Amino acid sequence: MASPRLETYCCPNRDAATQLVMNFQPEVFCGVCIGSASISLMLTILQLLPKKGQSPRKMPKASSSSTILLLISICDILGGLGMIFRSSVWLGFPGFIANISVANGTDVWPSTFCVGSAMWIQLLYSAGFWWLFCYAVDSYLVVRRSAGLSTIVLYHMMTWGLAVLLCVEGIALLYYPSISSCENGLEHAIPHYVTTYAPLLLVLVVNPILFRRTVSAVASLLKGRQGIYTENERRLGTEIQMRFFKIMLVFVICWSSNIINETLLFYLEMQPDINEMPLKNIRSAALITWIIMGVLNPMQGFLFTLAFYGWTGWRVDLKWRKREIPWESMSSSTAGENAYPSPVNYQSNVHDSKKISTADSQQTDEAISMLSEGNTSSDERLTRSSPIYQGW
Repeated sequence: MASPRLETYCCPNRDAATQLVMNFQPEVFCGVCIGSASISLMLTILQLLPKKGQSPRKMPKASSSSTILLLISICDILGGLGMIFRSSVWLGFPGFIANISVANGTDVWPSTFCVGSAMWIQLLYSAGFWWLFCYAVDSYLVVRRSAGLSTIVLYHMMTWGLAVLLCVEGIALLYYPSISSCENGLEHAIPHYVTTYAPLLLVLVVNPILFRRTVSAVASLLKGRQGIYTENERRLGTEIQMRFFKIMLVFVICWSSNIINETLLFYLEMQPDINEMPLKNIRSAALITWIIMGVLNPMQGFLFTLAFYGWTGWRVDLKWRKREIPWESMSSSTAGENAYPSPVNYQSNVHDSKKISTADSQQTDEAISMLSEGNTSSDERLTRSSPIYQGW
């Protein structure tokens, strides 16, 4: 799982709370991490692969929102691979890992592996948090018609830049002046924990606000598209709202145990002796949430694909074939074949106003389609109600 305690454990003079959780049934804990990460990895890849008999998603073009959803899944996959590798080494080479606890040891490879694997896991999941924040921002900008595919470059710069900056800064402060003398006091540990949990708390606090504003803007777009708010529009707005709710629900389920565990461990660190009997229940709660973290953190990848796309099925189609985008084919056929010519006795100003109205409605449909991407029923209802489909 992803916890700043992984980096803290690399310090030979680690605190008692970190020692408590890291030494609690390490074989069982590593096995739980490997099992959960492996299952999530396989199911996530299965979800993302094309399926037989599945119609292509009706997207007007490659959108920044759909790209961000894919990048979130990639971060989860790479983070899960890091968990599997790290836990496998811990299980397969216990003597190698035991050298981490030796202060002033001559073998630097155990500490290098400990720091490197922990940073890999932390960096990928932190990047996933930033991408999830960018998804909320992009969803809001899309319905406000202030975003496009070009903004993905800015999201890349912000996400990877902040993830690398915070990770390196936290590690540098934790291991200053050297890995053998780190964790001598909270002045080393607190900045590391702040830089680790800052993006997580940002998603928990800001994303629900942005999602709520986006849902309100979607309702206004749907009402203004045809001047009425039909049952289809109401159902489509509800489905977009449910998608946002599922995303936040998965995030809270997968990471609330980390916040609880860290709070309990910090409380134990403040005590003179964490082995006192009055603290038994707190120690037990910390150990239970530690194991829960090992189960839920890696499962985020698979659960997110369910929230994004729903269950896509088992029948994988590995044959490559060029898929035509329905929106583009309709637009090209309309322009090239003149399938729906306007009546000749229309006045030019009426015709121009209809073109403008159609363009605005199409832009609205594209914005809604980006938010409901992956939901076949929503895409079909949207296409049937669009001016292009109806031939206005």
